[in-house]
Amino acid sequence: QVKLVESGGDLVQPGGSLRLSCLESGSDFRFSNMGWYRQVPGKEREFLATITWLGNIRVADSVKGRFSISRDNAKNTVYLQMYNLNAEDTGIYYCNNDVGYWGQGTQVTVSS
Repeated sequence: QVKLVESGGDLVQPGGSLRLSCLESGSDFRFSNMGWYRQVPGKEREFLATITWLGNIRVADSVKGRFSISRDNAKNTVYLQMYNLNAEDTGIYYCNNDVGYWGQGTQVTVSS
């Protein structure tokens, strides 16, 4: 059974950084295309970044320059590195794969 588990969410001050992790199990991660999304209260789930199994990357314009995505196939993990966080980045962050599985999400709160 495929399972995605996000971690790394936290309370961080404005201007701070955070790295989220998403561990995939139950499939061959080397061939998974992975993505990160976030859900902000009152808004629809928003695309942030994807990385293909070949390592091709796409980052949403809204976070380009502040967020980056990477993967470690040896650890079955995809990462979302976030810099210069602001209050508008507060939300629940989810990862998914290309066959439609989603994790349970991890909460990021940016507040002083």
